Amino acid sequence: MTAAPVLDPRRTALILVDLMDRVVALPLEPRKGSEVLAAAEESARLFRRAGALVVLVRVERPAVAEQPPGSALVTGLLQDGDLEVVKRTLGAFQGTGLDERLRERGITTLVLGGVATNLGVESTARAAADLGYDLVFAEDTMAAFTTAEHEASVRLDFPRLGTVTRSTELAFG
Repeated sequence: MTAAPVLDPRRTALILVDLMDRVVALPLEPRKGSEVLAAAEESARLFRRAGALVVLVRVERPAVAEQPPGSALVTGLLQDGDLEVVKRTLGAFQGTGLDERLRERGITTLVLGGVATNLGVESTARAAADLGYDLVFAEDTMAAFTTAEHEASVRLDFPRLGTVTRSTELAFG
């Protein structure tokens, strides 16, 4: 892991993927969903205090009459001024209008976290990289279904796309 770049709150957004009750309750590694949630909530507080955008992404299953129980964001996570995005694919960009909403706000840097590291977070990161965003990965705000899956993303893939750091290293200039 490396030191995080100093972030500009006017041009940076925190994107947290799939922090929903039913997802956070899953058996996750290398940390529990409750630990991911605590680090993500602290990151969101930091971003809000700095005046930076917080984006909360949740998934809805396509073509079903009713979403499974626990499909809403964890209670209290969404705050006034945050942006909620509903996705129907692994990543947060496909068919959601997220890119347009970020660009109209002048966002150029994304800090990513959520569940699962190698699925929703990585898919979102790959699309964001293709779209030209600068990426920062807050490793302690993520977990996967196995430690090996998490570590493959964090150690092999994410360093090729951006900076991998811890949420406690994030700072605004």
